[in-house]
Amino acid sequence: MRNAEIAAAFRELGTLYELDGANRFRVLAYRDAAKSIAESPAPVGEMALEGRATELQGIGDTIQEKIVALLEEGEIPAAAKLKQKFPATLVDVTGIPGVGAKTVRRIYDETGIATTDELRAAAEAGELRGLRGLGAKFEENVISGLDRIADRGTEERRLLSDVREVGNELVAALAASDAADKVVLAGSARRWTDTCKDIDIVATATDALALAEELTGHPLIDESGNPSENGVRARTHNGISLDLRIVPPDEFGNLLQHFTGSKEHNVKLRERAVRMGLSVSEHGIADTETGDVTRCEDETGVYRRLGLDYIEPELREGRDEIALAEAARLPELVTVADIRGELHCHTTLSDGKNTLEEMAEAARQRGYSYLAITDHSATHGFGDDVQPDALLERVEEIAAYNAEHGTRRFRLLAGSEVNILPDGSLDYADDVLDRLDWVVASVHTSFRISKEKMTDRIVEAVRNPRVDCLGHPTGRMLLRREPYEVDIEAIVAAAAEAGTMIEINGNPNRRDLNDHNARLAAEAGVPIVCNTDAHRTSTLRFIEYSVATARRAGLTAAQVANTRTWAQLQKL
Repeated sequence: MRNAEIAAAFRELGTLYELDGANRFRVLAYRDAAKSIAESPAPVGEMALEGRATELQGIGDTIQEKIVALLEEGEIPAAAKLKQKFPATLVDVTGIPGVGAKTVRRIYDETGIATTDELRAAAEAGELRGLRGLGAKFEENVISGLDRIADRGTEERRLLSDVREVGNELVAALAASDAADKVVLAGSARRWTDTCKDIDIVATATDALALAEELTGHPLIDESGNPSENGVRARTHNGISLDLRIVPPDEFGNLLQHFTGSKEHNVKLRERAVRMGLSVSEHGIADTETGDVTRCEDETGVYRRLGLDYIEPELREGRDEIALAEAARLPELVTVADIRGELHCHTTLSDGKNTLEEMAEAARQRGYSYLAITDHSATHGFGDDVQPDALLERVEEIAAYNAEHGTRRFRLLAGSEVNILPDGSLDYADDVLDRLDWVVASVHTSFRISKEKMTDRIVEAVRNPRVDCLGHPTGRMLLRREPYEVDIEAIVAAAAEAGTMIEINGNPNRRDLNDHNARLAAEAGVPIVCNTDAHRTSTLRFIEYSVATARRAGLTAAQVANTRTWAQLQKL
């Protein structure tokens, strides 16, 4: 079985348990296992049979046993047992964006609806609005959600983080080969798009055939075509398609530019070339009158031949980058090295996996000068651990840490990620918030209210003088949950007026704000904060995804607030 098939079986098991009313920790355990299996570049089935699947994060002995049972019997016994209690088609119904398992089970218990077709028919007939807690808006969401699934078609897209992790490992392995010269990850992964569907690698080689053969023999590769001096197509064990293209050194820049630029960017380049009497292809730039061909060893030469400054990969989306390059007005984009501190992370006080001290040490190791501890608040379901008294104890704990370990080079900030309630108020009293250095306000509940009410709710929060920053402003979860309906322009205007910052959440599942809205906010004068929303020390590295979104938005270091020292940041 491919990893994708094993992961699907465990996702299904998690959903079946959720439909059955199991506790959320069991459900999360199977979903975490599915994610770990899906992302593993090695064949998990083989690892399980060898007793090594437990090497993967989130896979223990029990789950390993279930993998072996799946391989030997074709189904996980626990899943087969649950399918006897209710129709397995309910799992498909839970795949509709915004329709949770509890709602699906209640609809089934009250109406007998068990398939997506039956649910669509009931929604279109207005038959769901009579059920408790559901209304016309829910019916609209069901129909639009099913339409989005249909529009998505069969093309499988993946989070950028999943693709880049595998792509970078393969690039590093090829680059270390004696047969290699230059090896670069190209395509949408190089532009740092939110999601990708495949891996593109561009290379030059001292022995092209040997390099292609090395790729086919790599442990991450499941199957491949016939390698040649031009490259090879292959597929990894976790189901990602891959295209390795090998060219002579003097065409490397042409091919890399061609395989990196978006379709829209490359179309605009070709249109510009035509106006100049030129023809652009992956093999070179031809003068249509003389037939002379310019081949470029690097991408700078491609853009120079077309009368343009070099355009960074993240900007190659066919927007205004070519006009800016022609006028020598491209921005100097922010970099990860510019970031001075992290302003959104969690510890074991709420749903984080590491302690305050461990998060602080990890931030120090990254060279940061400050770290804001922003655990969740009480109304997000974390109970007594984050009640006001517990939060104030955390404030004292952070003060004690700074007294013992803080220096001019590093300090912890006492903060919280407070929940924005449906009326726009916050779930801590003002006197509690006044004790904090930093307040991130986010929506975590009541996603289905109207666009007008959601906008009013968030505008009310960003106008609150105790709120420093708005967190993950549209609530989207890439490939899993659409953004809630909200007027982002109204929120940006309110933030600009109030002096409230807005974050780009670097969690690869979120990337929220997206690049379009981040540019909108920055142009309105709103300081942008590049955060990770780290829930463990290792995910502080997600800052590269937040910065990538900022770069795709064309932001400079000056437009990103946490490129400043804490003293400078406080003045904002």
